[in-house]
Amino acid sequence: MTPSPSVAAVAVEFPQYQVGQQEALVGLTGFGGPQFDRFAASAGVEKRRIALPLSEYGTLSGFTEANDTYIDVAMTLAERAILAALDAADVTAADVDVVFSTTVTGLAVPTVEARLATRLGLRPDVKRVPLFGLGCVAGAAGLARLHDYLLAFPDQVGVLLAVELCSLTLQRDDSSVANLVAASLFGDGAAAVVGKGADRMPVGPRVLATRSRIYPDTEDVMGWDIGSTGFKIKLSTEVATVAEKYVGDDVRNFLGDQGLSTADISTWVCHPGGPKVIEAIENTLDLPADALDRTRKSLRENGNLSSVSVLDVLRANLADPPAPGSYGLMIAMGPAFCSELVLLGW
Repeated sequence: MTPSPSVAAVAVEFPQYQVGQQEALVGLTGFGGPQFDRFAASAGVEKRRIALPLSEYGTLSGFTEANDTYIDVAMTLAERAILAALDAADVTAADVDVVFSTTVTGLAVPTVEARLATRLGLRPDVKRVPLFGLGCVAGAAGLARLHDYLLAFPDQVGVLLAVELCSLTLQRDDSSVANLVAASLFGDGAAAVVGKGADRMPVGPRVLATRSRIYPDTEDVMGWDIGSTGFKIKLSTEVATVAEKYVGDDVRNFLGDQGLSTADISTWVCHPGGPKVIEAIENTLDLPADALDRTRKSLRENGNLSSVSVLDVLRANLADPPAPGSYGLMIAMGPAFCSELVLLGW
């Protein structure tokens, strides 16, 4: 293969508080009862981690307090994730030349990685590229942008940091279907990826190619309405429909441009957007029944972690890699509506 940047390590960290589906829905939103059971039952989630004890969500006074909590918890999880990934990649914080960071569930200026720079031991000349607004697609998009950077600087080391505390965005006075689906689906966590340029010894899969796609007239499919109470979710029932309409052709065209087909992909690293989205990807790509088992496992055990989720699936694949010479494809989707594809080679 042509020399390419590689993924040296992925680490995922979670808050200490774990909740089951039924208690989470009532505790996070204040709504409950049999009429809401269908949301909990259909999300494909059994348990997940949350930023605070469940009893404290009802005491948050508003967006300011929720965002302050986001910064505190995000810094703790980010530090743990970055240090774990650096250790697994056998590099130090002083070796890092660039940090890409992404979130869509809190605001911090300076950004989380800047607040941690001295504590972690990052160099004073480290470059920072904060990304906001990409949502669930950001895990794959962030890895793609890290790949782009390392193509230009093949002797360097980069880190991608993703932190999402979705539970802190939920609106307790919002009984809309979108908010209740979100309360049933999303969890909290952080991930860090260490990437190495091609001049460095590769220790994991190489990032061979990437592709970004924005779909027309889909701005209202997913996103936030941001106001005085914080982040109010917009989540259309059309997410799975849009995925099934566009992603199949995008994947086949992308692979075709690399001289490959879906039959050449042995490892599917797909974002766990929810059961219907997972099924849409399976259907449009005609995947084997077990192709997205790790995606479903991540959703079942952690919920949808927004940008962190696809990196959690990537971590699982690095822990149990396919045979050398195998290809993998990372797929994620998010607000715009959009998708990001990342071709991996082991």
